[in-house]
Amino acid sequence: MLSRARRLHPAVRRFLLPNTPAPSRPPPLPPQHSASAQTSKTLSILFRRHLCSSPPATPPSTSPPPAVVSSDLPVVRVNEVCPGCGIAMQSSDPALPGFFLLPSAKSPDYRARLAPVTVDDTRISASLKSGHLREDLEPSGGYKPAAAAAETAEAKGEGKVLVCARCHSLRHYGRVKHPDAERLLPDFDFVAAVGPRLASPSGARSLVLLLTDASDFDGSFPRAVARLVAAAGEAHRADWKHGAPANLPRALLVVTKLDLLPTPSLSPDDVHAWAHSRARAGAGSDLLLAGVHLVSAARGWGVRDLLEHVRELAGTRGNVWAVGARNVGKSTLLNAIARCSGIVGRPTLTEAPVPGTTLDVIKLDGVLGAQAKLFDTPGLLHGHQLTSRLTSEEMKLVQVRKEMSPRTYRIKTGQSIHIGGLVRLDVEELTVGSIYVTVWASPLVPLHMGKTENAAALMKEHFGLQLQPPIGQERVKELGKWVRKQFKVSGNSWDTNSKDIAIAGLGWFGIGLKGEAVLGLWAYDGVDVISRSSLVHEKASIFEEAGFTVSQIVSKADSMTNKLKSTKKPNKKERTRIASPVIEPEASEPASNIDA
Repeated sequence: MLSRARRLHPAVRRFLLPNTPAPSRPPPLPPQHSASAQTSKTLSILFRRHLCSSPPATPPSTSPPPAVVSSDLPVVRVNEVCPGCGIAMQSSDPALPGFFLLPSAKSPDYRARLAPVTVDDTRISASLKSGHLREDLEPSGGYKPAAAAAETAEAKGEGKVLVCARCHSLRHYGRVKHPDAERLLPDFDFVAAVGPRLASPSGARSLVLLLTDASDFDGSFPRAVARLVAAAGEAHRADWKHGAPANLPRALLVVTKLDLLPTPSLSPDDVHAWAHSRARAGAGSDLLLAGVHLVSAARGWGVRDLLEHVRELAGTRGNVWAVGARNVGKSTLLNAIARCSGIVGRPTLTEAPVPGTTLDVIKLDGVLGAQAKLFDTPGLLHGHQLTSRLTSEEMKLVQVRKEMSPRTYRIKTGQSIHIGGLVRLDVEELTVGSIYVTVWASPLVPLHMGKTENAAALMKEHFGLQLQPPIGQERVKELGKWVRKQFKVSGNSWDTNSKDIAIAGLGWFGIGLKGEAVLGLWAYDGVDVISRSSLVHEKASIFEEAGFTVSQIVSKADSMTNKLKSTKKPNKKERTRIASPVIEPEASEPASNIDA
């Protein structure tokens, strides 16, 4: 209106714009020419006609129509249980697991670019002045109503998975948001939670997947669950043979993370037979396995064969339970199975290199087909595993994340090998001159080989520093007492490893010799250490030398030690101070003698 008023006669513009300076007045007119009243009346009539007239037609604008902002946002629904970890959702305490807040609702086209607004654009000027959007604007061609967009996304399986804050932190940052709250969570007891279903003679068919880590087979093998399945099967097998209704549970052994082993040097048949024998040794001879599967969820090895076998054993209405120790890879494997099954949408289970990711039993729908059900269970806490005592930073050093490589020593009587500050192997007696010892553990953990007589001094000066984990000398005392176990090992070849001495949660020593040896292994009290037949027979092509291995941990510790030594000498007062003693693990008597 103002722009039109500026094009009017100066006399009319003065009515609209009183602040506009009036032009210089001419001298007063004679009386015969004064007709001011008639002129003012005429101008007012012309002004009213001008305002009431319709604006001239403007040519159609070539600018794109403005973006349509819809107020019909899709309704966000939250399940009572987090689909990533199985914990009950809550919005009261951010520090506790399961915390979740609904995200702010957004329009489906909130990312659309707004069309430029011109001065002469009359289509939105009225709505801007009134503060309301015009309801008669039609949606653009590419816009879909919110309900239709939500239905299309749901049909395609493209909807976002809403998880708790803990799962979000694990998925995107690989860590738990509130570590202190993890200690308040109770341990999952499979025997108490699922055991009654397996022991009941009626009900749907039960299939238990016994998952174990290839790099820590004996430490991660679920012995208690395997014994429960064996006992339930033995109790109902007689009734089943006579045709009576009986719930005869079956078990499949699934060896995960096969890609961590040096697969080129391994035969699948040999590993299959070795895993079967180790499972029978851990659970007893009563355990009857329906099969053994070697899989790698990261590379997709053996996942499809496992899925087909599970479908065959479960039938149309069976219950399948995936059971294993913490960080054995259950959720990763079940997500890989879901992808192979062709399930609509992406897998929802949270995957993270953190033990105890799953907090409760989670049901996976549509994976096995028909009415068969697949359940993911929380990881079992094995107190005999060394990893159960380590902090999150120490766990990062111990966990094996890529294919293992051998580190081999040739040692004699009176020499020892340290794996970090966690384990020490002493060669006490030999019937031959020397033996080969191959260490299979995480490459991030430093090693040391030296004389056994210097082991006590090495423990005082380097545990927690050059030899990590533990990280820090104060952590040595927290891990427990330092105990010894004795092993008698014999072999008949120098070319291959004859026996393994496995440490639960850490790795194993491969022993190669042609003769007999007496070995002493020092570890923290309560950590499971066993002797077994060799899994990987090969040795390293280049042997390690005496002293510390090349490691970033050793380099940092050496630099810190050199800085402390280079400081100025202390004065007399400081010399008289008594230095605090270095914490040292308490040694005890030999725990047991084991003949390998």
